[in-house]
Amino acid sequence: MSVSMLNRMFVAAAAISAVSFVGTVVPTNAQPQSQQDPKQQEQKKQKEAQKQKEKQRPPQQQAQPQKPQPQRPPQQQAQPQKPQPQRPPQQQAQPQKSQRPLRQQAQPQRPQPQRSPQQQPVPQRPQPQRPPQQQGQAEPRQLQRRLPQQEQQQLIGQQQQRLVQYRDQLDQQQRLAPQQAVQLQQQKRSAQYDFQQQYIARLRQQQLSIQNAPNYNYGGDPYFYTPPSYRYSRGGRYYETNEYGAVVLRQAVNYGYEEGFGAGQADRQDRWAFNYLNSYAYQDGNYGYGGFYIERDDYRYYFRQGFRRGYEDGYYGRYRYGVHATGRYTVLGPVLSVILNLQPLR
Repeated sequence: MSVSMLNRMFVAAAAISAVSFVGTVVPTNAQPQSQQDPKQQEQKKQKEAQKQKEKQRPPQQQAQPQKPQPQRPPQQQAQPQKPQPQRPPQQQAQPQKSQRPLRQQAQPQRPQPQRSPQQQPVPQRPQPQRPPQQQGQAEPRQLQRRLPQQEQQQLIGQQQQRLVQYRDQLDQQQRLAPQQAVQLQQQKRSAQYDFQQQYIARLRQQQLSIQNAPNYNYGGDPYFYTPPSYRYSRGGRYYETNEYGAVVLRQAVNYGYEEGFGAGQADRQDRWAFNYLNSYAYQDGNYGYGGFYIERDDYRYYFRQGFRRGYEDGYYGRYRYGVHATGRYTVLGPVLSVILNLQPLR
């Protein structure tokens, strides 16, 4: 029994030792598993953090190349732009010199809108003295019909006599100018006096151009072989003329309006009473007439028609009968038609 008890005790002791050994082995194996889990978690966290950093790094890396890109083009473009704007002004500085004459030409036109009779471009008005040469361009309208040679010679003879009479009449009319000039000075009408002196100066230029008429080529003037195409009335009588004579009639009204406008302005500046009949230009009525195409009395009549209306507009400072454009005073078209009343011949 002692032996069996010993055996039992030995077996029990062996079993206890085995159990204790197993208990000691299990926790040792469990510790590395419990220690590996947090490491893996930390590694996962580090990987995720790196991924997030990698995701965040691309915009930083892309933002860096964007900064130098916009900065480099302006530096590179600024260099070619500097010489380009500098060269054109040097090249354009030369054509600006050619533009200076335009400014100089614009200067004499500036005082014209001021409606001052002293500053009107009147020295250039004797242009209607050369209508035969300038208006020959209208000849093709009536090339199909010409006056007979006998009638042409008759018109040329009348024209030559008209010029001779006109020269004498100009001399007589200009002799009266100094008397009226003295009267204006006595009345202290300085503006009207200056206007009259300018008008007389223009008449002298007109007279010089008429002196060259004896050398005029009458055979080359279409007026003398063009049949009449218009009819107009004056003083209860009817007269006929062609398109070249009609041009002179229109010029008579327009030149009269322009001179009348200046005379009316002068009387207004002098604070003188309204009276166009007392004006030397109205009494003369020859300005713009070159002695061609129509009779002097016809020209003076229509000149005074325009003068009366121009004087009224100039005196009251308005434009009822005419208009001021391109430095000239001209009668309105409807008013001109009523004054002339040209009737075409059929």
